[in-house]
Parts: sequence; structure tokens; C-alpha cells
Amino acid sequence: MRVIGLMSGTSYDAIDAAAADLRLEGDTIVLTPLGLLSRPYPDDLRRELAGSLPPATTSLEQVCRLDTGIGQAFAAAAGQAVEQLCGGHADLIVSHGQTVFHWVDGDQVRGTLQLGQPAWIAEATGTTVVSDLRSRDVAAGGQGAPLVSIVDVLWLRGRPGAPIALNLGGIANITVIRDEPIAFDTGPANALADAVVQELTGGRASFDADGVMAGRGTVHPELFERLLAEPYYGRPAPKSTGKELFHLGYLAHAMDGLPEVAPDDLVATVTALTARTVADAVHKYGGTEVIAAGGGIRNPALMHRLAEELGDGVPLRSTDELGLPSVAKEAYAFAVLGFLTVNGLGATVPSCTGARHASVLGSITPGVGPIPLQSSPAVAPVKLRLN
Repeated sequence: MRVIGLMSGTSYDAIDAAAADLRLEGDTIVLTPLGLLSRPYPDDLRRELAGSLPPATTSLEQVCRLDTGIGQAFAAAAGQAVEQLCGGHADLIVSHGQTVFHWVDGDQVRGTLQLGQPAWIAEATGTTVVSDLRSRDVAAGGQGAPLVSIVDVLWLRGRPGAPIALNLGGIANITVIRDEPIAFDTGPANALADAVVQELTGGRASFDADGVMAGRGTVHPELFERLLAEPYYGRPAPKSTGKELFHLGYLAHAMDGLPEVAPDDLVATVTALTARTVADAVHKYGGTEVIAAGGGIRNPALMHRLAEELGDGVPLRSTDELGLPSVAKEAYAFAVLGFLTVNGLGATVPSCTGARHASVLGSITPGVGPIPLQSSPAVAPVKLRLN
């Protein structure tokens, strides 16, 4: 089956599209990558999205406008992927949509909202769409995140020791591969650094390109300790978080009463926070290697700091070294989740999300032809192999 996965993370800078041929061979999912592309959000849509996210207030009119605008942007990316990556035909499109709110109440997730109306994708491409993949896990008592944990487990199971998959998006999350896997958001990855850079540059830059600011700066000790005191880090897993907590106002509150912090030092401090909180989580669960993906791996300052925090005994590598393009790992992962859906297979690991049981995920929006539902296989997959 030829499947396209569409993903835009918490940094909401672009829509990633990854195409793959997926098939079942006994107890193994075989994934053959067909290519990937990234399509930036239109500037006006990105500004409207940024202005509507927490802690900002919004209106139902803005939510409706964003649902349509994001859906149309995803449809444009899907159409481009169908033509350029799939030779004009795909069997299935899987759309994560854009997370705009993740409702965490204490240790429980009450709801999660991803915008990007899938009807626009189905209408533009004529292809069946699987979307809204997080809500079913939340309804089953789970965190709705990190959903890519099932792909991490299927792919990395069997490696020696306790490998840990790491994603460095706006928020950082890990999957610990062991007899009973565990996965959770460790805290901010790029969220705070991106917010600082946008504020300091008046929106002229949206991130710390090549880690230049963090590399020039010096960690501010008192601010660093204040940030490390965040109660979220001490909560037990499974747990999840988002920009509802880690935003510019949160950082400003942590800086109350401090002398002015130089811009480069501020970026260096929040970058160090990411490295420390990720490394603390890795060490807590006895990780023996870290296999990283996401936009954060393109930040040399962050990766250098993280390698230092992990120490010589825990090598840090990217998914590229194992054959999966790091820039589109999550898009490929969501392609797999949708593939599991149309095969009638559960796509969550309860020990990773905290749900009561595994669930078949998502809602299906028909395309022009028949919905590509498959008969449930006799054996549930336990492995994923890259071809």
C-alpha cells in the first residue's frame, strides 16, 4: 500500500510529507521510503496560528478559519506529495493535523485538539484520509502522546541494551525500548528557544539557526536552577505536555526579579535546559544509546550539550544512521499509524501512553474510490523493517 504521512509539529514551521510503500509480511511491517518533502506554511496563516495559540485567547471564528486554512495547506502538501513522491497515485493519506491545544489536568489528559479539516485533503487528492489520531487514545485514558512510540518499539526492539528513541521538536519526547516500553514528553525541546528568538528579533527569525546564539552564550546559573525546579519534570510517566505550559510568558515569570539576562545567554540557558532534562530522563531509565530525530538535531549547540550531559557511556546518534530520515521520522511514523488503522490493528502501546488498552486510531474521510480497508491479519505485527 502506498501511504503518505503528513505532519506539522509544535514548532508549526512547515508541513512534512513522507511517502512509503507499506506491507505486512507475517508479523513484520515492511516500510520502503519513497521520499519526503517539506512545505512551509503560508506566512499569513502561520502568523494567525501563532497569534491564536496559548497563552493567547481566541474565538470560535478564528478556530474555524484556522481549521480551514490548515486543512487547505495540508491538502496542498498532500497533492504535491502524490505527484512528486508517488507518481500521481497514493492509496492512503494520513494527516496528523496541527496541534493547537493539549488539555492536561494534573496527571490526566482530558482532550487534545488538532486542526486541519481532512475533507480538504480528500477533495484535493481524491484519496482516503485518516486523521484525528490522538483522540481515541485519550478517550481510552491515555495521554494521546507520544503516538510514535509504537513505531519506535516495533523498529528498535531487538537492539542490545536499552535503546531510547528521542524526538526533538517543539517538545522533546523519548521512548524507552525494554520488556515493558515506556514513553513520555521530557519537557521543552525547541519551544522556549524558538519563542525567545522570535521575541528578540521581532519575528525576523523563528529559531536559533545552527545554534549560533546558544553557542555564543553562557548559561545563567540562577535562571537555569529556577527552570529545573518545574514540577512537571518530577511527575511520573506516562505524561505529556506542550506549549500550553512552555511558552514565552512561562519563561518571563521564571525571570522575575533577576537582573537583565543577555540575549545569547538566555538562548544558551533554555538550550541547556533541554539537554539536561532529556539526559536526566535517559539516565533515569538506564538508556544505553539515544537515537534522535526532529528539527533539534540540526542545532549543533544543542546536540553538543546533550552529548556532554549523556556522557561517554551513552552514544548519541540520529535515525539517519539507521536508515530512517530524521527530518521526516514523525511523518513516516504517522503513515504507519494510518496503515495500521485501515488494517484494523491497534496502534498504541498502553504502557507508553497510559491508556487502558491499545486502540485502532483515527477517523476516516473517504476519497473518490473505495475506502482501502484491509481484512485484519492473522498475526499482529511485532517488528518493523526498513527496506
